[in-house]
Amino acid sequence: MVYWLSRIILFSVMIALLPIAEAHSESNPKNIPKGMVFIKGGCYQMGDTFGDGYSDERPEHKVCVDDFYLGKYEVTQKEWLDVMGSNPSQFRNCGENCPVENVSWTDVQKFLRKLNEQTGRKYRLPTEAEWEYAARSGGKKEKWSGTSYKSALPEYAWYSSNSGGFFSKRKTHPVGGKKPNGLGLYDMTGNVWEWLSDWFGKDYYSNSPLNNPQGPDSGKLRVLRGGSWVDGRGLLRTTFRLRGTEGGLDGDTGFRIALGTNN
Repeated sequence: MVYWLSRIILFSVMIALLPIAEAHSESNPKNIPKGMVFIKGGCYQMGDTFGDGYSDERPEHKVCVDDFYLGKYEVTQKEWLDVMGSNPSQFRNCGENCPVENVSWTDVQKFLRKLNEQTGRKYRLPTEAEWEYAARSGGKKEKWSGTSYKSALPEYAWYSSNSGGFFSKRKTHPVGGKKPNGLGLYDMTGNVWEWLSDWFGKDYYSNSPLNNPQGPDSGKLRVLRGGSWVDGRGLLRTTFRLRGTEGGLDGDTGFRIALGTNN
């Protein structure tokens, strides 16, 4: 009796675990491109979830994104140098593992074209909807990437309070030096602002499609997200939207790359 009871219990446990194993297998593909993190798609409430944002962060609205890959780190000075043959960064003395900065949106497009020629892939900038979903650890209600607690923010981000003291001494820092968020992504908050693919539209959230929004069809400014080493925590919020001209560049502006699952 004990023998058969044990067999029944064991069989029940195996059956219970089977769907979990299948789901884990589906959500974690084996051939993840080097330096990328697989982001399992899903739906979330995009925008001012805490009610303390600016008007262009509203209305909060439902968005769904497909599976995609996102760079584990911001693109580094070494990675830029290897592709482009030169390093435009203001903080070159920070080291090759620091994020490349002082690059415009237009510069980034040139980098992506060369990278794709070299690799045969279709790397791109993430969309605004993809970026926020990933920054919020899969669409969770997170004020900063990885946490909603002010006291914990220094553990996840380089920003004005911990990037070097007096303003003249503040600077970028090597990527991956802080804690990752819930998806294993580093520096989604702070270090450098990250260019995104979308045109900026102040009222776009009122008309955003549900599935895989790409931003307005045209515009004058591009979106940046995440905040930087020079900014206070208010600008580091996961929902805060900065914008800049395609040719604009500064020592606090960089990017990370994205890739579709079929590319």
